[in-house]
Amino acid sequence: MENTAEVIVSIIGLLLGGTGIGTFFTWRYQKKKAKAEAAEAETTAAKELQDLYQQMLADAKTDREDRLAQNEELRKERDRYKNDRNELRDQVEKLQEDISKWRQAGEEERLALKRQISQLEVRVDKMTPFMCGNLECKLRQLVVISDIVDGSKRGKRKKDIEPLEQSDIQ
Repeated sequence: MENTAEVIVSIIGLLLGGTGIGTFFTWRYQKKKAKAEAAEAETTAAKELQDLYQQMLADAKTDREDRLAQNEELRKERDRYKNDRNELRDQVEKLQEDISKWRQAGEEERLALKRQISQLEVRVDKMTPFMCGNLECKLRQLVVISDIVDGSKRGKRKKDIEPLEQSDIQ
């Protein structure tokens, strides 16, 4: 049994001793390998992060350029609309001025026509003694011109003008 106990102890010692040394070296190797992998992972992550930042900067630059172009287009469109508005405002002002001139001219013409009508009324009043109801008559007979107009739109009728009798003249 001694052999067996000795064998068992040597096997256990071998296992523990050999395994312990192997485990120690394996453990150090694994630790270095893990550090190297971690460093590589950090490097890869840093590169990915740097790529991401560069992509974000490129996107931001593109967006900024797009916004600047869009702002410029909006400014041009705004200026065009301002010019259109100013032109329309000028046209409206010109039209208002023309309308006021036309109104004034119409009012002046209306007043001139009123004056002319009153002058013609005075002439007709002065001419009534020389009017005759009979067109074939050489003697002038006074005629009464009626101011009453019938409801029709034709104006005075022929019957509204009546010759005066000789008795009416005196």
